[in-house]
Amino acid sequence: MSARFGPAGNADSFPYSSSADAPRWLAELGLDCYEYQCGKGVNVGEATARKIGAAAKQAGIALSLHAPYFINLANPGRDSLQKTVGYILAACRAADWMGAGRVVIHSGALMKRTRREALDTALKSLGEVVAACDGAGFGHITLCPETMGKINQLGDLDEVLELCTLDGRLTPCVDFGHLYARSLGELEGHAACVKMLDRIAEVLGEDRASRFHSHFSKIQFTPNGGEKMHLTFGQENFGPDPAPLMAEVARRGWSPTFICESAGTQAEDALAMKQLYQAAL
Repeated sequence: MSARFGPAGNADSFPYSSSADAPRWLAELGLDCYEYQCGKGVNVGEATARKIGAAAKQAGIALSLHAPYFINLANPGRDSLQKTVGYILAACRAADWMGAGRVVIHSGALMKRTRREALDTALKSLGEVVAACDGAGFGHITLCPETMGKINQLGDLDEVLELCTLDGRLTPCVDFGHLYARSLGELEGHAACVKMLDRIAEVLGEDRASRFHSHFSKIQFTPNGGEKMHLTFGQENFGPDPAPLMAEVARRGWSPTFICESAGTQAEDALAMKQLYQAAL
């Protein structure tokens, strides 16, 4: 197995009007995965989802799906939890229609509580989410809690790894741009990549760690809040640089899925990452 590379949604250069054409287009570019975006809500119908799934199968493209952004596992309210469960079940249903194996979910916000209080709430919530997904027949879909980019959000690397210890099927979505932004640029370069990958292996074991899900883009940050906006690989002022990470993943022989979230150039930048990875092999 080797690492997979593809975009989050459709790049500005995408020449078609329907996402059902995306898998074929990505395969022609030399990419091998695609993350369907439901960040603003799960609005894809069954017929469209199945069409995308069939096209992906034919083109050899692995699919994942991004659940709605407004999910907050750390909200202690029962009503909020019911909504969160509903959003994630809807995302899993759409993923199931497509044949997407992974659903990415946001960890949540602190809501003026300590990080520990928020994480304890999120652990409890995620346990209920996993049980609901199993109960609805979606146990075969891998849920991927994501590391977040703003400092006041739950979801640094250790917090996401602790969430993933709840169930052996949970896989972290390690967003290296988010970790760079929330650390105000500290988590950058080869030593930082080694440290982060070592930590994933330490908590989850080498086998699970080697198949982690990932988002990657350069991200502008502010000193007070962390993440401000996603950028493209073409700009030089902010990181992280993908090259050290690609070199380290290649050296370990790991096979993660890298979804590029660059602003408009996500297909081109995913290809640039794949080329860096292949050169490092």
